[in-house]
Amino acid sequence: MIYFDNSATTKPHDEVLHTFLEVNKNYFANPASIHAFGVEVNELLEAARNQIAHIIKTKPEHVLFTSGGTESNNFAIFGVAKENKHIGKHIITTEIEHASVLEAYKTLEKDGYEVEYLSVDNKGVISIDELRRKLRKDTILVSMMHVNNEMGAIQPIEEAAKIIHQHSRAIFHVDAVQSFGKLEVQFNGDAGPDILTISGHKIHGIKGTGIIAFQRKLNIAPLIVGGGQEFGLRSGTVPVPQAVALAKACRIATEHLQENYAKFTKWRDHLMDFFNTFGDHIYLLSTKEGAPHILSFSVRDLKGEVIINALQKRGVIVSTSSACSSKQKKTSHVVEALNVDSHFKEGVIRISFGAKNTEKEIEQFKEIFKEVMKELKGV
Repeated sequence: MIYFDNSATTKPHDEVLHTFLEVNKNYFANPASIHAFGVEVNELLEAARNQIAHIIKTKPEHVLFTSGGTESNNFAIFGVAKENKHIGKHIITTEIEHASVLEAYKTLEKDGYEVEYLSVDNKGVISIDELRRKLRKDTILVSMMHVNNEMGAIQPIEEAAKIIHQHSRAIFHVDAVQSFGKLEVQFNGDAGPDILTISGHKIHGIKGTGIIAFQRKLNIAPLIVGGGQEFGLRSGTVPVPQAVALAKACRIATEHLQENYAKFTKWRDHLMDFFNTFGDHIYLLSTKEGAPHILSFSVRDLKGEVIINALQKRGVIVSTSSACSSKQKKTSHVVEALNVDSHFKEGVIRISFGAKNTEKEIEQFKEIFKEVMKELKGV
């Protein structure tokens, strides 16, 4: 099997799975317990928190463990909106966010918040001028994904952060689920986000792991109340094996970031050139300015499911746009925002690389894709 659906989920590293199992086996006490075993487990939890805080350049007490990207995004949006509504109820996001952001914003809209959406150009990138125009004195939150999960567009996070911090009191939330471990992601004063959200299973960690992290202490409402764990913001017994496994995955991802970036860039550019040999039969949604691990394209007048099935029969696993919404029989909101021609709207395919992929698989994919195009399009 050639697995090219790493933006949906990745295969966990053996080292991460080993860490998870060992902590479950040997450090199973409740980290909130006051006996010596509980204290030992809590020290392990805090070591994991410290490691992640060091990587993203914040204080350990500003890192909270969650169940993944969706929870972290919901936590950031609802937490900021609820705790800061006395300042204003104006919030901003983009047209191409992940559903965990867009649906949260729609929920707030029903609760009386005023939502404005930033448009994107045909490369999937926002306009800084439009962001500047839409910022107001009563803007309390701006949410923006660093890398788009469907076609890899990279948003100008640093520039956006400077504008937001100079022209408003808004908190800047960046969804880094698709960028952490592939691009440099860290806090950076006024040139960076106030909140970062990260998911473990996108970086060869295990599912059910993630973080929400803050650059500084913020006014944010608790997600879950109860025992007061995670600094009173997310109550419930903290799953230490998941936290330690996530820290291991984060460390591995950042240690190999430059190596993987170069490798993915080479593969993406090579496949783009290959797809261009099919002329107007194929339309590229991704660009060479985008993230190197995501390559989205479309085949003229073919449905994505048809291409996926043809590739799957030959042992290649890819996806149509976002895995979170690919089972829905409608055109992706990202494809709509990009104004993709009607001949290509239904045939969007996403290839996404991970650390387990090889150059040999790229060459094998090219030969397989030639077979598929001959079968389906006669070219």
